[in-house]
Amino acid sequence: MFVASPVKSNSYGAGLVRFPAFPVLPRRRQHIVPLSRKVRAVISREEKTVDQEDGKNTNGSLVSNSPAFPWQRSKYTGTKTVIAVVKIRKKMREKLTERVEHQLELLMKAIGQGMLIQLVSEEIDPGRKSSETPVLGLPKARNDSRYLEFTANFTVPTDFGKPGAILVTNLLSSEICLSEITIHDGGDTILFPGNTWIHSRNDNPEGRIIFASQTWLPSETPAGIKELREKDLKSVRGNGEGERKPHERIYDYDIYNDIGDPRKKDRVRPILGVPERPYPRRCRSGRPLLSTDTPFESRGKDKDEFYVPRDEDFEDIKRDTFRAGRFKALFHNLVPSIAAALSNLDIPFTCFSDIDRLYKSDIVLKHTEGKDKGLGGFIDGILNVGETLLRYDTPAVIKWDRFAWLRDNEFGRQALAGVNPVNIELLKELPIRSKLDPAIYGSPESALTEELIAHEVLHYGMTLEQAFEEKRLFLLDYHDMLLPFVDKINSIKEDPRKTYASRTIFFYSKAGALRPLAIELSLPPTPENENKFVYAHGHDATTHWIWKLAKAHVCSNDAGVHQLVNHWLRTHACMEPYIIATNRQLSSMHPVYKLLHPHMRYTLEINARARKSLINGGGIIESCFTPGKYAMELSSAAYKSMWRFDMEGLPADLVRRGMAEEDSSAECGVKLVIEDYPYAADGLLIWKAIKNLVESYVKHFYSDPDSITSDFELQAWWDEIKNKGHYDKKDEPWWPKLNTTQDLSEILTNMIWIASGQHAALNFGQYPFGGYVPNRPTLLRKLIPHENDPDYEMFMRNPQYSFLSSLPTQLQATKVMAVQETLSTHSPDEEYLIDLKENQRRWFQDEEVVKLLAKSANEVCCARFRPENFVM
Repeated sequence: MFVASPVKSNSYGAGLVRFPAFPVLPRRRQHIVPLSRKVRAVISREEKTVDQEDGKNTNGSLVSNSPAFPWQRSKYTGTKTVIAVVKIRKKMREKLTERVEHQLELLMKAIGQGMLIQLVSEEIDPGRKSSETPVLGLPKARNDSRYLEFTANFTVPTDFGKPGAILVTNLLSSEICLSEITIHDGGDTILFPGNTWIHSRNDNPEGRIIFASQTWLPSETPAGIKELREKDLKSVRGNGEGERKPHERIYDYDIYNDIGDPRKKDRVRPILGVPERPYPRRCRSGRPLLSTDTPFESRGKDKDEFYVPRDEDFEDIKRDTFRAGRFKALFHNLVPSIAAALSNLDIPFTCFSDIDRLYKSDIVLKHTEGKDKGLGGFIDGILNVGETLLRYDTPAVIKWDRFAWLRDNEFGRQALAGVNPVNIELLKELPIRSKLDPAIYGSPESALTEELIAHEVLHYGMTLEQAFEEKRLFLLDYHDMLLPFVDKINSIKEDPRKTYASRTIFFYSKAGALRPLAIELSLPPTPENENKFVYAHGHDATTHWIWKLAKAHVCSNDAGVHQLVNHWLRTHACMEPYIIATNRQLSSMHPVYKLLHPHMRYTLEINARARKSLINGGGIIESCFTPGKYAMELSSAAYKSMWRFDMEGLPADLVRRGMAEEDSSAECGVKLVIEDYPYAADGLLIWKAIKNLVESYVKHFYSDPDSITSDFELQAWWDEIKNKGHYDKKDEPWWPKLNTTQDLSEILTNMIWIASGQHAALNFGQYPFGGYVPNRPTLLRKLIPHENDPDYEMFMRNPQYSFLSSLPTQLQATKVMAVQETLSTHSPDEEYLIDLKENQRRWFQDEEVVKLLAKSANEVCCARFRPENFVM
């Protein structure tokens, strides 16, 4: 039986989706609950009445016989029955409160009255909305246990037209994840993709609008759903006021005023997104300000999650990936256990065997009873072990050769094919000159002189002039970016670390190996000394160890720039405004929205978690990377001095760095200076596949030359990205115009590249390269000793200990290793460029577009498996 109350008709004529409250008897023993003889429905501009017989009506009964075919004629002339199949995705894990509420609803609220749905015709004359109808019977059995399916019958006029939208209202007390709704109308099947959380009417009485999978430019939108298209966009923009609630899907902009906490002296951090510290905008959460006198936003309680629009949150399987595994998602819970286990936060690695044991032995984390209630159970639940034993995977960099990281060839190789292959540039002249103010930072000329480099080049049988002519000299230059912060960083007392501003010159040999020639490490000048120290590979034990320390400082700088500038800033923070603008200005029916949607997945949630636990004051990045509490100021300075949208595309970036030359006859219009540059060589193949897809896709939807400028949604989208999302850069002259299909193709190719190929190159190698601390230390705790320094005698007696004691402490190392391992992990629901998923086919319902996607996936696949990518 079903428990239900009479259905009231209304001017919106919504269909009532019902779920069974109790086990349903066999159909022959079911009883029909009689309703009113008349059901009111809006089926045109006028209200019309459809007469129904008690117990036999097809649009008001709680139980009726399902039609034998997808559609059937009503006994009343001029009507037909349309079937809707509603697919709901179940939660993998419901909270206890949700389970209790669910049971109460079964007993007391008759969960059968779960969802109101209403069809809206594409036609405007007459404008049509369907009458009320229920979902019939038990959920349909599916092979996939994650989903439930229900059916609903709509009685509509035969001239109702093609349904273009469905209005959905969730009557339950908790949210529902709507996967899709499929409409069967005669021989036609129309898909309404959802993949969205439908809020409870208790949270917001306004229902949701779900559009059919058909793609429409604004000017082509069927008249019957034009207003709904605009209404849906307005509903996600908000009004810029109030605190956002978890069930909402409001997208708006704000500055980075939630990184620090002025209430705690050691957590005060400057606001980013102001004239003196420019930055991209983030998604507004609307949390209250700490006081009326300051613009700092409250961070809430430690357990509170930062707001993201509901559909941006992790899926259950992604959330579990972040929580599970070895030492993952430790941000607040596992670190106290590590600290308790180690007992001394400053314990250094005393020998390389200490580091090796991290991969060979189990780490026993003691439960912190009395210190963190419930933590032991949390760890046990995550790791499914009673004693909480952890072991790190052996990083790829030492998996086959434990000593590879020591060699200069490997140091050079990682500049081209490591986790941060985007800063190496062609050296075009000597001496290198700084662009910093000489009144503050001293002589602009580098201490890496022509004489020194010429001497080093001679070891390869070449003159300096020949090396320049053959483009064999390369540079990794962090001098100007870091020098303004060096004194601040070296003065940090609460968690000391030491650094220099570094420059490294490499030579690319005829054998195809990139080797470091010399390293310059600089401190801010004093009246007595310029503080520019030059190191080259030595031939005795002392200079050999000093050379290792110099390379370690370069790696430390590289790790900080990689994390704060190339990874976080360029592929996360700068992407956030694109995502916000896409949701605010482009309808889900818009072709650009559909193209970008898979590439925007999870970014806002990851960024929110980063603000909560990674880049915040006292967070993982500050405690484990060289810049410390000046990390985000450094990121802001890099955004101000170097970020340009027009240079974020791969070919433009390679040309800017001198790593490629413009060549119209070459693929992507550029020819690499170093052919064996894996990031660039493979990246250009992916870039080409993306570019080909985007150009074909754009031409498919924008055949009219004027269709770009006349697309008001598209123009508003690009305008908002420039003038709101990147407000601090809005007046820059390098922003691309958006007038032609070529303009749009270049803009979209840049965005997709950043979110896919660029992010993959900078993210997934973090643990394979950084998981072995000596190879890529994220900070160093000592400067290189000189003859008159107190530490020099200790260095001479035991250089290995001096090297190891300069590395991060065991706690710092294991903490950052855990984060790197977590960030480097592929989620089970990861989306790949080579994988054309079924939901993408269903998302477009356009055979031509599906063919374009399949062709692009094949191009990427061919690039991935080309013969030269297999190294014997």
